[in-house]
Amino acid sequence: MATVGERVKGAIPVLKVEGETVPEVWERAVILCWKEGISIRTEYDRPGDPPSRDCSMVMVMNDPLGEPRIHRAFPGGLEDLEVYRLEVVDGIHDDWIKPEEGKWSYTYHERLYSYPHADGSERIDQMDYIAKKLSEAPHTRRAQAITWVVKTDRFFEDPPCLQRIWCRLMDGGDTMVLNMNVHWRSRDAYKAAFMNLFALTDLMGRIASSVEEKLGKPVACGRYAEFVDSFHIYGSYFREFEGFLKTVEKRKYEDRVWDTKFAEPVFEEARKKVTDGTWNWREQSG
Repeated sequence: MATVGERVKGAIPVLKVEGETVPEVWERAVILCWKEGISIRTEYDRPGDPPSRDCSMVMVMNDPLGEPRIHRAFPGGLEDLEVYRLEVVDGIHDDWIKPEEGKWSYTYHERLYSYPHADGSERIDQMDYIAKKLSEAPHTRRAQAITWVVKTDRFFEDPPCLQRIWCRLMDGGDTMVLNMNVHWRSRDAYKAAFMNLFALTDLMGRIASSVEEKLGKPVACGRYAEFVDSFHIYGSYFREFEGFLKTVEKRKYEDRVWDTKFAEPVFEEARKKVTDGTWNWREQSG
């Protein structure tokens, strides 16, 4: 066993990025992982894939709903982004949860809004619990929601990456300020993290509105923080990721981001497709 103060070889680096908005922090976090992460294999590697780049990551956004909200170089289209947001905050794909048929075993919306009770007797709306708890005792440390179901998730091939959401209110004078922490066990830094951040910061806004309604006092979104045990860039797409790095290097930051106002027409079209049943997530996402 290493002695106190001795640097242990093989330690996973813990990296931190703090900034104002979602695209700013995501971009910096992914690049930092690439530069300072360790090389390590994963359970998803195919023969010939290089080891992934990996670290434990802390991301802090001081203005999580601030504009610009969208990074142009995130892997995926704007329609995909809006449909994913709807999946997380509105549960549009909860009906796809049919593990007995080889389909999805969960969605984050289902786990947050309809968490399965241990004995199967009821479903628990954890988001409603958070809003009620914060409105009753804004300073509480108990306003949290979890996703992991020990009975089932340890056996799933693809268990939840998101593990926990924790919220607390601070008194900002005329306005209460919501702070939110999110904990992940595993995170695809390049292919998934931006869409996750976009959806969960929107969920933070939903929580703030719900608390405001119950509390009878304005509630603003304060800082948003994430703690990721394994923040990784897979070796299987290193070449694609190098294209992202070149984009960041060549373009000014203002040319790498969009306001949601720019994306809204595409978002609206995506919502129409979801409503009329013409959206096919499996086809769109491959």
